[in-house]
Amino acid sequence: MIVDLRIYTIKAGRMADFVACYKEFGWATQSRILGNCVGWYTTIEGELNTVVHMWGYANQADRETRRAAMAADPDWKIYVGKTAEMGLLVKMENRILSPASFSPQ
Repeated sequence: MIVDLRIYTIKAGRMADFVACYKEFGWATQSRILGNCVGWYTTIEGELNTVVHMWGYANQADRETRRAAMAADPDWKIYVGKTAEMGLLVKMENRILSPASFSPQ
């Protein structure tokens, strides 16, 4: 198993808009295609205006297949267009994590 850790910095003062847009236009499509949401969070301390979400995959090939399907999905394209139109994102990062041998899966 691997985990794709996604970290998005949202324009200051626009977190509620981003979360509402994602909930309405992104969540159903992303969860349907990617499948294993390990967690989806917003920060309340530390670096603010940040969304962190994690998605589990069997392996890198599984991740690439699912993300390609999502990128091609018409509903996902609507969500991506909405966030671009609203100018909500400042920065996007991702990290691929591999669990330690003792980590809960």
